[in-house]
Amino acid sequence: MAHIPDGVLSAPVLVAGALVSTGLLAIALRQLREADLPQAAVLAAAFFVSSLISVPLGPSSVHLLLNGLMGLLLGWAALPAIFVALLLQAVFFGFGGLLVLGVNTMNLALPALAVALLLRPLLQRLLSPAPPQGSSGSADAAPVAAPVVSAGSADSADSAAAVDAGLDPGAGEGSAVQATAASVAEDVISPRQRHQAFSVGVAAGVLGVMLTAVMLSGSLLLSGEPFAPAARVIAITFVPLALVEGLLTGIVVGFLLRVEPALLRLEAARYVH
Repeated sequence: MAHIPDGVLSAPVLVAGALVSTGLLAIALRQLREADLPQAAVLAAAFFVSSLISVPLGPSSVHLLLNGLMGLLLGWAALPAIFVALLLQAVFFGFGGLLVLGVNTMNLALPALAVALLLRPLLQRLLSPAPPQGSSGSADAAPVAAPVVSAGSADSADSAAAVDAGLDPGAGEGSAVQATAASVAEDVISPRQRHQAFSVGVAAGVLGVMLTAVMLSGSLLLSGEPFAPAARVIAITFVPLALVEGLLTGIVVGFLLRVEPALLRLEAARYVH
């Protein structure tokens, strides 16, 4: 149960949640770039759909949260994505409620932000390409310059010969560039980096779920002692959910490394200044 319904929490908890969520959203929207919108929209849609599928577990039910994955991939942009998804769920399906929207946003967005602050920079460092071995000094780099120039001259000569022969000099360039890019992509990410990135993904999924459990339980406990049993149930049922979501997040990170590693280069560590 990640969506607390209206009429459960006390007024001070509702006000505090609304103030915290408003402040965080204001900061996140100031850092949001237009280029981030497509990825944020895709993950918000995934969060929206996954939250509709609940699995009974003991006296409660659980569903995927994906806030750890969103924090890892989006950084600050995860906050407005989570808010929009929760708002649509409250309006169209009655999940949670409008009065408690601030608390529900806070309970999911703060763990996502924690993942962004703690694990996002770590993932970027793990995937940063190592500097070339000859880049330590100009003396080492000097011998490399001559072959580059001569290679350029050879390419020019080949192009001129192709023109004289009536051929298109750029006919094979596209496939050659694609082959080079593919080989570079394979060389940049080593198996060790893949395993480390998978571990970071697992940690992100587990951290996002467990911090959400703490936030949910705290929100209930601060609203009154009668909610203590419900808080204990949430703490227990979220443990298996954390394991499942950790594995899922690690798999997603590994999949992205294979098909679109640029998404994990996190040129976007700008979010966590």
